[in-house]
Amino acid sequence: MKKRISHRTHHQNHGHIEKDESWHPITEKVYQKLEPRTKTLRFSVPFPLLAFPVYLWYRSPGKEGSHFNPSSDLFTPKERRDVIISTTCWFTMIALLIGMACVFGLVPVLKLYGVPYIVNVMWLDLVTYLHHHGHQDLPWYRGEEWSYLRGGLTTVDRDYGWINNIHHDIGTHVIHHLFPQIPHYHLVEATKAARPVLGRYYREPEKSGPLPMHLITVLLKSLRVDHFVSDVGDVVFYQTDPSLSGDKWTGTDKQK
Repeated sequence: MKKRISHRTHHQNHGHIEKDESWHPITEKVYQKLEPRTKTLRFSVPFPLLAFPVYLWYRSPGKEGSHFNPSSDLFTPKERRDVIISTTCWFTMIALLIGMACVFGLVPVLKLYGVPYIVNVMWLDLVTYLHHHGHQDLPWYRGEEWSYLRGGLTTVDRDYGWINNIHHDIGTHVIHHLFPQIPHYHLVEATKAARPVLGRYYREPEKSGPLPMHLITVLLKSLRVDHFVSDVGDVVFYQTDPSLSGDKWTGTDKQK
């Protein structure tokens, strides 16, 4: 039981365990078992930005269970009925979309539903990824080293420019981890109040222009170097597969 908890504790800090867990770090042992094609796709744009639907079906590498299966160990027996209802609604929606495609044509359905859905998924994966990757000293705590506070602080705030207000200031992710009950319209002021208290444990986000173009560089660099974590140790950092990064740096110096 203790080992099982250690795999999830980081994302139990806040109210969206499943979304964040889609980019749960994989251990070196699990990583080495992946097929070369899987490794390449996992860290090559645009495929990582389309990961969430796949995760709902298969979860992350090294994990078992499906969010559509009421018997999955993801859920408690009390949640079985809710999962059945959710899965039924999901398949009903798929049937409706197929029916609409037969009546109105495939192209209109793709324009009105398919494209917006893909954009939503890509933005969801992008935001989730950027708040948990792309910083050189971002640790991952396990076992005895994990605590609610430590887990909450192992995230990064991001500035999305004028998009901040559109997605309810989710860029203030640190305070959201620590106090998930704070409504989105108080996140900015709560972050300003918490900064002096957190001190060096708060990682100041890079300021954005009107559009967060700087985050493209952050994403691409992180996908090049943040691949897996060590199988041992309760405080681990992302390490690099040289075959994907194109250089000899392994990322182990992050731990120093």
